[in-house]
Amino acid sequence: MTKATVLILGSNATKIELEGGGSALIGQYLNETVVPAIALIAAGYEVVLATPDGTKPHIDEYSDTAQHFEGDQAAYERARYFYDNDASINQVHTLRSVIDGGLERYAGVFVPGGHAPVVDLMQNVDVGTILRHFHDTLKPTALLCHGPVAVAAAMPRATEFRAALVAGEDAAAAEIAQDWAYAGYRMTVFSTSEEKWAEDNLFHAKLPFYMPEALRLAGADVTTNPVDWAPYVVIDRELITGQNMASDHLIAAKLIEAIDRSLVSA
Repeated sequence: MTKATVLILGSNATKIELEGGGSALIGQYLNETVVPAIALIAAGYEVVLATPDGTKPHIDEYSDTAQHFEGDQAAYERARYFYDNDASINQVHTLRSVIDGGLERYAGVFVPGGHAPVVDLMQNVDVGTILRHFHDTLKPTALLCHGPVAVAAAMPRATEFRAALVAGEDAAAAEIAQDWAYAGYRMTVFSTSEEKWAEDNLFHAKLPFYMPEALRLAGADVTTNPVDWAPYVVIDRELITGQNMASDHLIAAKLIEAIDRSLVSA
């Protein structure tokens, strides 16, 4: 018997727009998806994966390597096998179906990163409904790397907010974000310096906006670790955010601790 069920919100995005035109291939990061999922299952929780269209997230090719498992080839191969074969990752639900089935059955929610959530999840109406439920009920809500930008979906006008960011209209974005549920929350996200490395080494072009600045415009109190690529997690009330792919084990541990506590106090 499992302790409870945790919802994982995955992305279906495979491309992100670049400044000046064009796009880059992206996806969800393998370690950021699998490491917390395996940890939750090992801790006695069931996990349910849901995406906007009900299909599995595309794994970003840059994450599909042992490098993101501390160079441990065996750990990478176990993660890849889990992603390819485990029922919890392959029986994917739509976001709408988990809402219709009742969000009260979930003890926590987790959003992994990769650049994909920046494209679809941060402006998805169903993601907004889900996040507002977990915010209102104070249930543990964890987001990793680029995943934290998905909290923008809790805005009533999330699509307009993202469009303003892409257009470089910072004042308009801040105005659109008024009365956001997470205003004033402390959080972290993939840092601007880390993003500039990705722009120089992966995309060879600039993204239209950076994640810390986007969340600050929305009203968040954003901090990032001055040491790039080092694990870093920020906890504020029910919200647990991790800065980068190296924070995968740490955020998994903090999420499990938070859910354990919430079940005891329930």
